[in-house]
Amino acid sequence: MRAIFVGLLAGLALVFSFGPSSAAELLMLEQPGCVWCKRWNEEIGVIYSKTEEGRQAPLRRVDITEAWPSDLENVRRERMTPTFILIDEGQEVARLRGYPGDNFFWPMLSDMLFKLPQVVN
Repeated sequence: MRAIFVGLLAGLALVFSFGPSSAAELLMLEQPGCVWCKRWNEEIGVIYSKTEEGRQAPLRRVDITEAWPSDLENVRRERMTPTFILIDEGQEVARLRGYPGDNFFWPMLSDMLFKLPQVVN
């Protein structure tokens, strides 16, 4: 019984020590009929949540033709879609306007994620 308890504690410690470094989100500002949003969805959107980047900054979609979410009042609105805004604790960290294609998106996203506060364990 004690071995099971110790194993559970070790597992919990592992989860918490390698968990998300912050409360980051990647906002995707989009609108109906956006061909570049569609292309992003086909090339990146289908796998994003399964990637390390997707776990570090889960995707949150915001339709710019609808009311602006009240919890994003500190984030400047945008008319160009898609626009990707990395936020942490409700504050903007970085912004990418447009979709440059999958070969450029991932390195640019990595640069954005590098700006997040790092947690020291």
